[in-house]
Amino acid sequence: MNATTYDPKQIDLNNAQTDGALKDAVIVITGAGDGIGRAAALDFARAGAHLVLIGRTQSKLEAVYDEIEAISSTQPILLPFDLNELSIDNAQDIAVAIEREFGRLDGLLLNASVLGSKMSIAQYPANQWQEVMQVNLNSAFYLTQGLLPLMQHSENGRIIFTTSSVGRRGRAYWGAYAVSKFATEGLMQTLAEELENTSRIRTHCINPGGTRSNMRALAYPAEDPTKLPLPADHMPFYRYLMSAYSQAYNGISWDARDFLPDVNS
Repeated sequence: MNATTYDPKQIDLNNAQTDGALKDAVIVITGAGDGIGRAAALDFARAGAHLVLIGRTQSKLEAVYDEIEAISSTQPILLPFDLNELSIDNAQDIAVAIEREFGRLDGLLLNASVLGSKMSIAQYPANQWQEVMQVNLNSAFYLTQGLLPLMQHSENGRIIFTTSSVGRRGRAYWGAYAVSKFATEGLMQTLAEELENTSRIRTHCINPGGTRSNMRALAYPAEDPTKLPLPADHMPFYRYLMSAYSQAYNGISWDARDFLPDVNS
């Protein structure tokens, strides 16, 4: 049985902080053009991974590509795609392309999310509800289902969803975003139990907490961003969870801020 709870003080991230920690792993990252997705792409490339980067804005993906090419020998595959338009057929086409190029898949970081409006359920616009659910939940389901067959033979397969504190306990006026994160937690837990005894795939959620990003600025416009950690500050933990060193854990909803140095000092 794998651990489903954790004590941050008992977890050593240091073993994963080497250039070869993700050597030759094939990893898909959504929302890779900015924020945590961009930081993860750069960090995973430094650790030796081959990357497939999905994002809505081609120019942002190309900028990340240039940065990766400057710090590593890998050349990521760029897939400019609006997840609001993603279908199961698109996800299966992505799987075919990855299989043709690499023959396998080792990791899937489902990082992309949209905030939507912060207003009451009674007033929430139906079209925004649909968009938030599509990007935050449905696209994650489509990609997971479409890419899962490629991961079945991975020695250390990882599916990592992105969650939030408002996806664990409801909070007024967080609308579709909160509901989509509740559903993401449920999807992760269900998948973790289904895969635990049939493969070496491990499934998790990460709550980044307050982090200096465009979405955080939209959600909390009066907040001083200089008091928040940068996306790169979380990468030692993200790399650890994506690596073989975390194989003993499964089905956990993690708080990334538990692993920031100033929190644990």
